[in-house]
Amino acid sequence: MGRALGSVRARAAAGATVVVALALVAAGTAVLLVLHSHLRTQAGLQAEVAARDVAGQIATGTPYDKLDLPDGEDRPVVVTDGDGRVLAVGEDVRAVDGKSVAAGRGTQGSGPGRPADDEDSDDDGPRLRPGEIDDDVEFRDGSADVEGKVAGYRFAAVEAKDSRGAQATVRAGSALAPEEDAVASVRDAMLIGLPLLLVVVAGVTWLVTRRALRPVEGIRGEMAAITASSDLSRRVPVPSSRDEIGRLARTTNETLAALELSVERQRRFVADASHELRSPIASLRTQLEVAVAHPELLDVPGAVVDTVRLQRLAADLLLLARLDAGERPAGARVELAAMVREETSQRVADRVPVQIGELASGEVAGSRSQLARVLGNLLDNAQRHAVGSVRVAVVREGEEVALRVEDDGPGVPESERERIFERFVRLDDARARDDGGAGLGLAIARDVAVRHGGSLAVRTGSVFELRLPVAG
Repeated sequence: MGRALGSVRARAAAGATVVVALALVAAGTAVLLVLHSHLRTQAGLQAEVAARDVAGQIATGTPYDKLDLPDGEDRPVVVTDGDGRVLAVGEDVRAVDGKSVAAGRGTQGSGPGRPADDEDSDDDGPRLRPGEIDDDVEFRDGSADVEGKVAGYRFAAVEAKDSRGAQATVRAGSALAPEEDAVASVRDAMLIGLPLLLVVVAGVTWLVTRRALRPVEGIRGEMAAITASSDLSRRVPVPSSRDEIGRLARTTNETLAALELSVERQRRFVADASHELRSPIASLRTQLEVAVAHPELLDVPGAVVDTVRLQRLAADLLLLARLDAGERPAGARVELAAMVREETSQRVADRVPVQIGELASGEVAGSRSQLARVLGNLLDNAQRHAVGSVRVAVVREGEEVALRVEDDGPGVPESERERIFERFVRLDDARARDDGGAGLGLAIARDVAVRHGGSLAVRTGSVFELRLPVAG
């Protein structure tokens, strides 16, 4: 069973068939109940008409043996007095509800009924005067034996008084066989039509679902081919329809494009990292090899510089790897103004002294070490390009805190203000690795800013602004 319903088409067809079947069964049951109730009501009305017709004859003084009674097979009628004695009975009617009524025909029904006195009057209803018919009617189901055939009937009982004041009860029946036959015919038609309709529903659902899911199979096949070939430049076919499947195909292509860009960025990162690591390692190895052959030529300061540079580059690469892996900053509160004072006070070896501007109070949520790294990278970048002034300030603007680092250098050209935040990017005047670094400082700073829910951008040529939301 599980394998039979293993496809979406099969499950959709089965689900639609079950839902339609339940709906049709409920609707059919309601139709049958309404039809049954309506036909019973009709039978009751017909029985009431027959009963009132006979009651009208009694009220106008027609003798009981002269009553014009309907045919017993269609409308069995029995007239009784207040004591239950049979006064008149329809032709061929032998029994009603299993009680024989034939014995009263022609004997008790030949004369007038017994006059009603006060003791026989109905205390529960209105008192009838001679020649009146009761407005109330009592309905119930029963059976009647007509010419030896017992069948079900809907009986209506009406009370009347003849011209002498004798009370009589007229019970007339209407056959329920036509109602039962009509309900049975409708039921049989439903039982025949329901399976055929369910087969049609299942087939149509299967075909429509198959046609609707055909593009999905194309997307699946292309994704399998892309996985097998590892060619992320390929794209899945996009159907012309603008429905969910079309949106799925477009989203899949967007995902493939983002994945291709990520893989290409990763490859470029590995290549650039290898290139950047190769230079200090090669320089350090050369110095050590020269020192082995000629100890007197050992350049210890140069080796230390290369080692420090290699250490910083390895730390930058490790931090980028953690950021790319989705490392989220800690939820501690950091006071930016206090962090700026502390970090700038430790920069005693800067080429240009750092000037402190406005330091507005403002706490942000995040990692203090990572935010300090951002500040340090921005100050290092400003030191590299400044002529004689580097300034840092913290400004509160609404629900954000802005940390600004400004220098009096030539500034960043407008066309390069986004590219400088890419990894291993150095502008033309900073391409010397000894002065310009590896090109990772600003990339790391922006990644950290984004992961703290903020942003980092160049507002003017030489002003870098870090904006972070205030801690709630």
